[in-house]
Amino acid sequence: MNCASKEDEMYSPVPYKLEIPTLFANKLIAPIIPVDNPLTKEGVALGKKLFFDKILSGNDAQSCASCHQPQNAFSDNQQFSLGIDKKLGTRNAMPLFNLAWNFDELFNWDGKEFSLENQAFEPVTNPIEMHENWINVVQKLENHPEYPALFLQAFGSSNIDSTLVTKAIAQFERTLISGNSKFDKYLLGEATLTTEEENGFNIFMDEAKGDCFHCHGSNNNPLWTDNKFHNNGLDTNFTDLGLGAVTGDPNDNGKFKSPSIRNLAYTAPYMHDGRFATLEEVINHYSEGLQRSSTIDPLMKKVNQGGVGLSPKEKADLKAFLLTLSDPSFLNNPSFKE
Repeated sequence: MNCASKEDEMYSPVPYKLEIPTLFANKLIAPIIPVDNPLTKEGVALGKKLFFDKILSGNDAQSCASCHQPQNAFSDNQQFSLGIDKKLGTRNAMPLFNLAWNFDELFNWDGKEFSLENQAFEPVTNPIEMHENWINVVQKLENHPEYPALFLQAFGSSNIDSTLVTKAIAQFERTLISGNSKFDKYLLGEATLTTEEENGFNIFMDEAKGDCFHCHGSNNNPLWTDNKFHNNGLDTNFTDLGLGAVTGDPNDNGKFKSPSIRNLAYTAPYMHDGRFATLEEVINHYSEGLQRSSTIDPLMKKVNQGGVGLSPKEKADLKAFLLTLSDPSFLNNPSFKE
């Protein structure tokens, strides 16, 4: 019997069952789990170890978690993350949660990566980020005292390659589910909102007021994002083309993915370039800071007036509602910590 068949005999990973929140189960279709990368306990555990391991970087000083920190809902509290060569990126690190319900499977601010597996490839070799090459990564993992056995348990092979590394990381990332905020509990009849929070939700949903729900979901969309790409009036001229740089279509210039508004208490600064340090600044942008450009989204209906024109009280109530979507149990889940 050759080695490969022995490995096949040993390969019996245990299926991993996602803990899907009640509202997700009631209001969303099933999460996307690729047929060639099913979730297993061994695969998820391996992916978690790799996510927090600095071995993936060129100088063993940076991990995925360096820029996607659990205490910040797997985002970075810096405007731009610092790579291993002390170079700054040009975009704010996106938070990571509820990724298995991104049904278009287009990831990054500009949607350039299709699937979580593909998304995990690029940061390792990016010269501004981890600045390593996959040949070195594989060698380091193969020479590690633990990883060969862990890959064997997870994938039935101790022959490590970049595909298996990114499959494992993607498995772990699909377990990062956030669905236990105060507003979730309110919708389930387990909590009550203050008058300010309830007013804020009504402003959020009112097309004559905040008009936020088209891009950022509603009580019927627990993702709190449409996962689509929009020009939300940040600039008149673009230094970053966003989706347009990916598609080559000038009609896509200045369009970026709508991030989920869950966990805003932890994910500052905001926007693709982290230009807004506070939620107040974000709300002020939509209220009176909209900039017209050739690709402005039609949903920015009041761009000619500069925005939706909320009063100070309306702004405060809207912020109060937005904060009810933050989920402290997500930050404190030991399954998501190193």
